Amino acid sequence: MLRELLAAAALVPLALAAGPAPGQIKNLVMFDDSYTDIDGHEDGGTVWPVFAAQDGNFALFPFAKVGATCSNTLTFRPFPSLFESQLPTYFSEKSNGSLTKLRPEDTIYTLWIGTNDVGANALLTGSQAPGVTLVDTVTCAVNWVKTLYNSGARNFIFQNRNTTEWSVFMRELTTAGNAIARLELQLIAPTLHGAHIGLFDSHALLADMYARPGLYLNGSAPLNVTGAAHACVYQFNESQLDPGVCKDVPDRDSYLWQVASSLIAGGRDADA
Repeated sequence: MLRELLAAAALVPLALAAGPAPGQIKNLVMFDDSYTDIDGHEDGGTVWPVFAAQDGNFALFPFAKVGATCSNTLTFRPFPSLFESQLPTYFSEKSNGSLTKLRPEDTIYTLWIGTNDVGANALLTGSQAPGVTLVDTVTCAVNWVKTLYNSGARNFIFQNRNTTEWSVFMRELTTAGNAIARLELQLIAPTLHGAHIGLFDSHALLADMYARPGLYLNGSAPLNVTGAAHACVYQFNESQLDPGVCKDVPDRDSYLWQVASSLIAGGRDADA
């Protein structure tokens, strides 16, 4: 899927120049939250960047962190945000020589951020910083492109917000946020000479996976898009930092979700 994603990204009219040629991209640099964090899972699942790197024969450089928002100055959560932690870590490694392999012409940078910005303890519950709106969180994500471009990066995939919308207000936040992101990317693309910006519709992909799981999941058990392969039960008001009472299903590839809020191997592989 990542090869097809790169091809599709080259066709999205967000930049004036032609996109990367087949086989050109060798390195995959990823920023995000728990959907892309390859180290922050204790539930036994494999996160989609691992599949993407294997299938596309890419060297993987992961900077995503569980729980992240775009900026803790906008929607504070006690997790490593994109602008206060992930990008500084990237620039630190770039400065100390750890990332000399990354060349602009054969490296692509991906971002899939925003789920936590619109969720609990953020916009959904009115817990954002005073005066902060959905527009601010989207603009923050778009600024990721400009920040990396100014440091020499040229190839980008911007993944829009996913389908965390099983309520009317969440549907409003994700749909409006994705429309704003597309408009902002279209505005900045002509100003970034030599940049190739692909907009990947993760929202539509996950909605289709939910509606038609038979096209994506390959388990032998009945396909399940509502339960979790690693399901934990907590007492009322019990902290989710506690272990809870957990149960694992034998056929994880039949499940879209690994845990209540994160993709399972079947879903993660399809996303890759």
